Amino acid sequence: MPFAIVTLIGAQLIGEVLRRLLHLPLPGPVVGMFVLALALIGPARSWLAHTPTGPSMLEKSASTLISNMGLLFVPAGVGIIAELSVLRRAWLPIVAGVFVSTILGLIVTGVVMHRVMRRAERSSSGTPFTR
Repeated sequence: MPFAIVTLIGAQLIGEVLRRLLHLPLPGPVVGMFVLALALIGPARSWLAHTPTGPSMLEKSASTLISNMGLLFVPAGVGIIAELSVLRRAWLPIVAGVFVSTILGLIVTGVVMHRVMRRAERSSSGTPFTR
């Protein structure tokens, strides 16, 4: 488990370094998760991904973190309460941003799903995509 946690934090660190070096407009942890995803697809797959004997250490650590995700949101909640005066002043742009981004997310998800299903139908000679 320590190796897996170091791997996750290392991916985040690499992402932060890449973000600063390349002046990327994305947060470092997001870039790090892309790096980790590429590693899982590429050469590091054999020692990071799911093994025939069961889940890898990385998978176990990720499952543990996900199962305790509610606890990880406590600092963010405390930060929101601490900055409540800012939220009171700017509530309309915040609500509008959340609303618009939700609608855009739904639209993009629908378009991507529609295209994936259409491509799957074409590749399987007319049988619907059932997975």
